[in-house]
Amino acid sequence: MAEFEREAMEYDVVIVGAGPAGLSAAIRLKQLDADLDVVVLEKGSEVGAHILSGAVLDPCGLDALIPDWKEKGAPIKTEVKEDNFYMLGEAGQIRIPNFPMPPLMNNHGNYIVSMGNVCRWMAEQAEELGVEIFPGMACSELIFGDNDEVKGVVAGEFGKNPDSTPGPSYEPGMELHGKYVFLGEGVRGSLSKEVIAKYDLQMGHEPQKFGIGMKEIWEIDPAKHKEGSVTHTMGWPLGSNAGGGSFIYHLENNQVYVGFVVHLNYRNPNVFPYMEFQRFKHHPMVAELLEGGKRVAYGARAITEGGYQSMPKMVAPGVALLGCSVGMVNVPRIKGNHNAMFSGKAAAEAAFAAIKADRSGDELTSYEIEVRQGVIGKDLKKVRNVKPLWSKYGLTASLMLGGMDMWTNTLLGFSFFGTVSHGKNDALATEEASKHKMIDYPKPDGKLSFDRLTNVSFAMTNHEESQPCHLQLADSDLPLSVNLPKFNEPAQRYCPAGVYEIVEKDGKPEFVVNFQNCVHCKTCDIKDPSQNITWVTPQGGDGPNYPNM
Repeated sequence: MAEFEREAMEYDVVIVGAGPAGLSAAIRLKQLDADLDVVVLEKGSEVGAHILSGAVLDPCGLDALIPDWKEKGAPIKTEVKEDNFYMLGEAGQIRIPNFPMPPLMNNHGNYIVSMGNVCRWMAEQAEELGVEIFPGMACSELIFGDNDEVKGVVAGEFGKNPDSTPGPSYEPGMELHGKYVFLGEGVRGSLSKEVIAKYDLQMGHEPQKFGIGMKEIWEIDPAKHKEGSVTHTMGWPLGSNAGGGSFIYHLENNQVYVGFVVHLNYRNPNVFPYMEFQRFKHHPMVAELLEGGKRVAYGARAITEGGYQSMPKMVAPGVALLGCSVGMVNVPRIKGNHNAMFSGKAAAEAAFAAIKADRSGDELTSYEIEVRQGVIGKDLKKVRNVKPLWSKYGLTASLMLGGMDMWTNTLLGFSFFGTVSHGKNDALATEEASKHKMIDYPKPDGKLSFDRLTNVSFAMTNHEESQPCHLQLADSDLPLSVNLPKFNEPAQRYCPAGVYEIVEKDGKPEFVVNFQNCVHCKTCDIKDPSQNITWVTPQGGDGPNYPNM
């Protein structure tokens, strides 16, 4: 690529990712100093196109950033009116009463939202303050300075051939340099992963843990719709195969968000998270709600679940990791958007103070201190043991132990368990297929449940086919030589978009990567038992086009 000259643009702060963390940082920087040059680069075709979240939003992060968000017309209207928790069996359900739950589990004052639409609105607020936002600009590589600090990114590279050489319409992209670079790429971002590895930021912290979250939007019979109703379930159909659960949120316009989360530390490689989701919708309670309705959108996204003890060091020279690049989800609450906003705000305040003091390219230590000791750390520390207790002792025991632990942390500020370790990463948690039974999943009926490829069409995902595959195999033989005989090649099942399949060609199996189907969930980068797959960003604008996820 050396023969191609890239134009360079200078900014005070370069922000990768127009999610709640990146946009909060941009807004806060301009609130602090209108003269700062701030740019936000977003790989989606528009702001919000790649945003997928549950979501019940705790507005505390937005309250701190834009206190008059209601007056400014934020798309945050549907207040939670009722909270339901159920333990499911195959044919019925048991309601878990709300009163034994610690106060942090209460959704009073929270809102059912489309985070895609909230981010679109936040982008408008940022632009009004003078932030430059460029959607369709994937950031493909980091730029390092003379002292090995991160000094910028390459964005907007287009037109490579499948073999990564420049094609006839190749555009080399631009270099965007900043005094500081913020990475708000969301879960398992490719540049964040590179920074964590290069500067060994995970050292001294527990491995990060993940779940796969799948979501459909349904339009249902108005007679069954209860605006503001929030339901969470655990138990069936997962049983002992995997941890996880569901959410059903009634928003406005007779629409319901139906979602399902599977923890990615499951041992049996035959678990098929997508089919667990489809089976869940046939539970009598759920089927009764959805019958006569229609699914209008589908998507999937990995979720960071490691919490307090898994947050890596979040600063290195010239760079700070924001939001889900660090992993700030409060697992029992299934909420991280408020912490993403707080992290963007804190990073902005640290960078503003540094730039004012004529610093650049160093570590924003004050940001890390604020995250660990401020509102984010306090939120996550109380619930730090819920996920590892679930992983170690199973659902029923962890409900009691985790509940007790949240109460003692809330009332007394300590835990009887200390801080419980997570153990292995999710890839290494996968055991050999010979130790486990096959799982027989019912065929989708096309009314309540759907095959993957039909559902992926409702994510409106699209990738230019002549570009290099953005799902890179370290060893192209390994899926057939190791993963197939040893693990029954779980990529066929853990991917919620049907990207990976094994087909027979000339009487022999062949591993096929249908990267056009990819919805950028990153599950393959996380769960592949041989850790052979690296997700890198495709060219800008490619991927899902979520309307209101």
